[in-house]
Amino acid sequence: MSTNLEARPSSGDPVDDATAERLAVALRCVTVSREETGADADSSLDAAFTRLGAHLEQSFPRVHAELELEKFGHSRLYTWRGTDDTRTAALLLAHQDVVPADDLAGWTHPPFAGVVDEEFIWGRGAIDDKSRVLAILEAAESALAAGLRPRHTVYLAFGHDEEVFGNTGAVRMAARLRERGVRADLLLDEGGVITEGIVNDVRVPVATIMLGEKGYATVRLSVSETGGHSSMPGRQTAIGRLARAVSRLQDHPMPLRVTPVVTDMLTRLRPYLPAGKRRLLGFAGVAAPVIARILAATPQTEALVRTTTAPTVIRGGVKPNVLPQQAEAMVNFRILPGDSVDSVLAHCRRTVRDSRVHIELVGMSAEPSTGTRPGPLFDLIADITRQVAPEAAVTTGLVPGATDSRHYDDLAGTRCNFAPIRVTAADLERIHGNDERLSRVNYARLIEFNRRLFTALAEPERAGDR
Repeated sequence: MSTNLEARPSSGDPVDDATAERLAVALRCVTVSREETGADADSSLDAAFTRLGAHLEQSFPRVHAELELEKFGHSRLYTWRGTDDTRTAALLLAHQDVVPADDLAGWTHPPFAGVVDEEFIWGRGAIDDKSRVLAILEAAESALAAGLRPRHTVYLAFGHDEEVFGNTGAVRMAARLRERGVRADLLLDEGGVITEGIVNDVRVPVATIMLGEKGYATVRLSVSETGGHSSMPGRQTAIGRLARAVSRLQDHPMPLRVTPVVTDMLTRLRPYLPAGKRRLLGFAGVAAPVIARILAATPQTEALVRTTTAPTVIRGGVKPNVLPQQAEAMVNFRILPGDSVDSVLAHCRRTVRDSRVHIELVGMSAEPSTGTRPGPLFDLIADITRQVAPEAAVTTGLVPGATDSRHYDDLAGTRCNFAPIRVTAADLERIHGNDERLSRVNYARLIEFNRRLFTALAEPERAGDR
């Protein structure tokens, strides 16, 4: 794969009104994924996805005339045949669904109004993840208009239920690709971005191209006790026993560990760090415990070196003067490569040390991805990133959350989770929070990134790239 692309920096110009409006129309489609279902909710959701699909087909006529489209429910799998379709160059993922917006009063503009002003495009999905769906299609439409065709086949897979585990979207599309024997050189999905002011002591923006993702598991702790009147309690109520178990898990997290991906990430960032930390990283092999403790100082970086523990739900009791007979808590773990779902359960039992607390796995779970090492395809994504964001330091990392990529983990040689959206810590809080928005400049950079990727995939192949 060639990485000898023209190092022409992005202009930094915002998208024009028509391009911004195409994204805004997509944001007005209320494609909210919810785990609970019902006839009315399903009908409303179907209608929203139907409107979104019609908008995509109207807005990108060349794509829908020249690429093959298969639908899996509301998920959309596009096949862009290469001049040599015996190989698959890339599998580009994005998702059309969004999370709910419950705190309507906390939004500057209604979350599904799709407001466009001089600087921003506002609405749920502006970052996560409709902007990537539309940006990929904008870039493909432009490439087709210019007569470009990929050297090897490219797939575009746009799921409709990523926010609720992707079981009827990504899972089905991935299964279809396996049936065809597809093995892509590159998988590209959401995950990493360009951050400002988040990596301590690094004063330039940091573009983190993720090479895998953590696993996840939710563990339920439940306690059953004899009820009664609160005036004559025993030494331990169900809630007290449960609270002690939750406290033990929170106070005794799983061990810190520096993985190879994090070592690579720090090596790439070393030139941008103060002299003292540069010297420390020069002894990374022996200084790994110290490095891990430094990274564990903030939640954003602790997730890189630990399987994290997050108590998220607790229930118990019916009245202030009645001893509860049942109490339960949910604890969510995001699992570092090298740990597993089974090791999380073993840790819970070992740490709680109470046979009266029942511990079980609930809901969906996933093992950490196997991950990939940087190689020519990573270099390609890094080169394009430097073109559209020349001010950024490019490094690697792990996605702390879950993406549709996990369903395709065996279908690509190199996996990258990244979009060149430049964000601050405050911007990150908008994702799944209030006032989600994307600047016109960020959206232009995202489209240009995909345009350059498609241009690279259309270049003649060199012998050394095989």
